[in-house]
Amino acid sequence: MITDLSWMLEDIVANVPKARHAVLLSADGLPRGSTDGMAQKDVRTISAAMAGMQSLSRATSHFAGDGPDRQWNQTIIEFSHGWIFLIGAGQGAYLAAAAAPDVDMQQISFRMHRLVARLGNNLTSPPRVHADDVGTRDRRTRADREIGTGIRIADLDEVISEVRGAQHAVLLGGDGLPRGATTGMSQDLADTISAAMTGIHAYSRATAQFAGVQPDASWRQTVIEFQHGWIFLISAGRGAFLAAAAQHDADIEEFTTRLHRVVPRLGAYLSPHGEASHA
Repeated sequence: MITDLSWMLEDIVANVPKARHAVLLSADGLPRGSTDGMAQKDVRTISAAMAGMQSLSRATSHFAGDGPDRQWNQTIIEFSHGWIFLIGAGQGAYLAAAAAPDVDMQQISFRMHRLVARLGNNLTSPPRVHADDVGTRDRRTRADREIGTGIRIADLDEVISEVRGAQHAVLLGGDGLPRGATTGMSQDLADTISAAMTGIHAYSRATAQFAGVQPDASWRQTVIEFQHGWIFLISAGRGAFLAAAAQHDADIEEFTTRLHRVVPRLGAYLSPHGEASHA
């Protein structure tokens, strides 16, 4: 019999101003508990979406770069009307929390991790993803970088070259297909990452109601943190989105600022068939 741990989750909404909800879920998408005020239908929907999100998040670790420790740390989704945070909560368990746009992010992170420590009596430590587990894929992607996609986006190359620790970037159309990438990414790598990012984008949008109910709410970005690096997925307009990766010690504020600044210049690459303007 699975114990309902809802009562423990109330610590987050009771002690963090602007926190809205919290859900504890298993890796296969089954709810283990939720805070008061959530309909069971919504709890099941969020649990399924968050399970899919963490699975795809972990699968993208190689995009963030090489590293001896590929452990997934957290996934953060930003909407115009709020935030969603997802962290590991033990062996095969995850904790998701939603908050208003002006929440104290350090405070909610502290409370979430403290709750995970308290849950330790019921849940064990989450499995770690080691470099050995993806060694074959590492070799493939290193070889891929030497080939190139053939559709180079100079504006993205400029961002990657000027921000220390920046790794790669790929522009995806509204259909989820790559429209171009930074120099050195192969078509195979671009296709693989595009498929995962399309899924993450869909799961992100599916969680909008968890962050709060607002008629004109819009998704802004999804951030995935690993022990060795970061992945950013941001809106690029016209249904498109931009995926980019950086090492963990990169200047994240500078990187994301530059990515958002370059988005308006990427429209020429978003034609239906992916033809880019090279003027």
